[in-house]
Amino acid sequence: MTVQWKGVMPAVTTKFNDQDELDLEAFKVNIQAQLDAGVHGIILGGTLGEASTLSELEKRTLVRETVSFVKGAVPVIINIAEQSTKAAIDLARMAEEDGASGLMMLPPMRYKADDRETVTYFRKVAQSTPLPIMIYNNPVDYGIEVTLDMFEELLNDCPNIQAVKESTRDISNINRIRNRFGDRLAILCGVDTLALESLLIGADGWVAGLVCAFPAETVAIYELSKAGKIKEAIDIYRWFLPLLELDINTKLVQNIKLAEVATRIGTENVREPRLPLAGEERKKVLGIIDQAIKNRPLLPDYKNL
Repeated sequence: MTVQWKGVMPAVTTKFNDQDELDLEAFKVNIQAQLDAGVHGIILGGTLGEASTLSELEKRTLVRETVSFVKGAVPVIINIAEQSTKAAIDLARMAEEDGASGLMMLPPMRYKADDRETVTYFRKVAQSTPLPIMIYNNPVDYGIEVTLDMFEELLNDCPNIQAVKESTRDISNINRIRNRFGDRLAILCGVDTLALESLLIGADGWVAGLVCAFPAETVAIYELSKAGKIKEAIDIYRWFLPLLELDINTKLVQNIKLAEVATRIGTENVREPRLPLAGEERKKVLGIIDQAIKNRPLLPDYKNL
């Protein structure tokens, strides 16, 4: 399936049962809620999907089950966040075999590669697969920035590198990318609290986190903004902001899973060493979620704008 790098693409959470195994039933409840809301793709095994704790078999199972479940309604994208170039190439091959439509790729994990090493890593993986690739550029959390000059090298060599998940937190970088590359590189905002601002200055889409618990509100913001109904989009976005701030936090997985429970499309189980929120921290997050649900806005018919 061809990937159109635009729209809302949830970085979905991975569901576990009480025995710390994949909970595919709960997972599919959430995926169905995303599809019902009108999302434009599904991204598996990202940070929010607890990628670092998943086995190879679990990643493959998630891809296969999601591809089978969505039945071509939206592209299914798997994140690659491996320790070595070889492992990344192997996972890209398996993703293609399992029916994934595309890849999201982080720079090499753990080892802080320099620019030459980072470009070589992306190039070798990209040239090993026909799948389209979105590079996840998040120097804040992962310590490696993919600069415009590095993108220049990669785009010259790798036509299947097609998009960037822009998470530098520097919103002006969207204009820098557009000025340098035009439409050659699609831009998807990767920071929930900068999403509407990014869309309004030209980002093509939003790789979202709180969409896992509030899919309709997230897609509504995107569709309203693209239809020029800016005030309506801002009104929902302002209501959403306290929730969106739960995504820019080291406990984002626990925060968002707690929100999924509140909206009845998820479970709170996380994989250790993560633990569910407790004490005052839990009380504070529940307060934010409860207040948001109490004041949840009535959405317009955003699917027919």
